[in-house]
Amino acid sequence: MLNDLSGIPVFVAVVESGNFSKAAQNLFLTRSAVGKTISRLEERLGVDLFKRTTRTQTLTEEGKIFYQQSRLALDSIRKAEDEIQQGKVLVKGHLKVSLPVLFGHKCVMPILFSLAQTYPELKLDLAFSDQQINLLEEGVDLAVRIGTLADSSFIKARQLGQHGMVLCASPDFLKKYAEPFTLAELSHHPTIGYKRGGIIQNWQLKDDIGNIVDFCPNTILTTDDFTAIAAAACNGIGLAWLPDWLISREIELGELQQILPNSACTAFSINLIWPNSTWLPYKTRVVIDELVAKLPKMIS
Repeated sequence: MLNDLSGIPVFVAVVESGNFSKAAQNLFLTRSAVGKTISRLEERLGVDLFKRTTRTQTLTEEGKIFYQQSRLALDSIRKAEDEIQQGKVLVKGHLKVSLPVLFGHKCVMPILFSLAQTYPELKLDLAFSDQQINLLEEGVDLAVRIGTLADSSFIKARQLGQHGMVLCASPDFLKKYAEPFTLAELSHHPTIGYKRGGIIQNWQLKDDIGNIVDFCPNTILTTDDFTAIAAAACNGIGLAWLPDWLISREIELGELQQILPNSACTAFSINLIWPNSTWLPYKTRVVIDELVAKLPKMIS
């Protein structure tokens, strides 16, 4: 079938050149080669495409139908080739990006919005989820992920930076309960817990000799939203363990105060991932480069 299809451009060239000889010249083939190609095409179709005389050839009714459809097919292929070539040098087309919910809204979206204004032909499709997804199955072109990546030969990754976690509380809370200076003292204070998948997550803290320990918080309030935890902490509800990029402004304004700074220095990697392929569209490369250049400043 593939060999049969290769005769279609030759057929179209004959029609548009007016005769076999000119078509052969334009295609850098011999007239005999062109004639044999047309003959094989007619044999496969079971019809005559040309009415031949010693001096001219004209299209049969079947030939006219086949020419119209062949021309449309070749035009569609050329258009597809042009779009692919443009994709190598122009920032245009659809790009589906998967983002963690809170981090995506606060840190990534401002960069993507700026890109959308710079490149109006870039059509961004943003999907927000904290769940790990299969990029290929979901049709995702690019994703931002926090934490350790699963080993996979089907994705490529680029690290954007790291974010730390901060133990904090409001000044009013620390006046009421006194500031803890050891992990042992921490266990006696009311805390605000982060719940994921119905399970309250432990805090990963460092002990006095630098070992990572899982600390089970004494929660009086739990939620699956870090923004709600930050608001509760600002209102003096309890101690909280929060991403540094989320509460940097509150700490700067004095609404929250960091405690046990040497214990809460666990770092989580922030990565860009995309499906592994031999060719990376230019639109994807531009978005990757922009995030690599600007995102570290958003989390510093």
